[in-house]
Amino acid sequence: MSAVTVTVTASACGGSEPCAGVGVTSQVGVMFLQRGYTDLAGASYELCAGGRCVRDTLEPGDITRLSLRLPDDVGPDLGAVRFRVTPKGGGSPEIDESVDVKLTRQSDGCGGGAYSKGLAFTRQGGLTTKVPPVVTAAWRDHLRSLASPSASP
Repeated sequence: MSAVTVTVTASACGGSEPCAGVGVTSQVGVMFLQRGYTDLAGASYELCAGGRCVRDTLEPGDITRLSLRLPDDVGPDLGAVRFRVTPKGGGSPEIDESVDVKLTRQSDGCGGGAYSKGLAFTRQGGLTTKVPPVVTAAWRDHLRSLASPSASP
């Protein structure tokens, strides 16, 4: 008589295909277009929402992307997001604005996801939940300036 070996594989997932997801995180971000301001290089900024804050200094440049990570269990009703910028050396904030924000859910492609929202700040428009075309264009130009020229074949 010959022996027969049977191997059984079990998975905790409901599907038979593995899922890597896309790595989404709960966060709020601000695209800050610095046109129209005096030199803000080295100024301190504060971005607060949902009882959390991030504080740092601005780098020189025309546009800056700032982000605040939120807890994974955050829901869509975030409330107020506050953005403040204080010139280097202290004193009163040159920028101090808030806007109420409703977050948007992004799927990770595997049944999970996170809530996030992109905002913009311009001198003319203030802090807004709608990113104006001038900010999108400035960010695109910034990314192009970072790209290295491709070598000719």
